[in-house]
Amino acid sequence: MAALKACDLSELTVDQAKRVVLDGVPIAVVLDSSSTVHAIGDTCTHGDISLSEGFVEDGTLECWAHGSQFSLTTGKPLTLPAYEPVPVYNVEIIDGAIFIDPTVTKEI
Repeated sequence: MAALKACDLSELTVDQAKRVVLDGVPIAVVLDSSSTVHAIGDTCTHGDISLSEGFVEDGTLECWAHGSQFSLTTGKPLTLPAYEPVPVYNVEIIDGAIFIDPTVTKEI
């Protein structure tokens, strides 16, 4: 599958996650303070909670319900109670639009 348009870069706020659903796959898209765009699975692996409702800080996205922090670059949980990683997706920015292929995850 080709990458799909997730949103425009202008729709993102620094250090806040935006939830998008591409081909049925929920993804949290984050513009960090260094202007890098990240895309990780939007569902906490500890519980069925949307990560995009959580907090972005120091390269992590924290689940608002139980406090697990996931690395924006690797998807790995850095704190308990989660112990399984979330998927991480490649991001392409073309003419101010963010494209993600929800069928291909990064090999970390």
